[in-house]
Amino acid sequence: MSSSAKTMGVLTVGTLVVVTAYTVALGSNGWLWFGWVVLGLATLGMLASKPT
Repeated sequence: MSSSAKTMGVLTVGTLVVVTAYTVALGSNGWLWFGWVVLGLATLGMLASKPT
């Protein structure tokens, strides 16, 4: 796995933790979850398109 893919994965997981904490503390925000899903899909796309 490349360095940029690892960074993207860590960013995605970190964002999930932040969005979950925000939801627990202040209530759900659909835009935050939508943004996290887009980030997750971008991460998956990056991992799927890595050179072998």
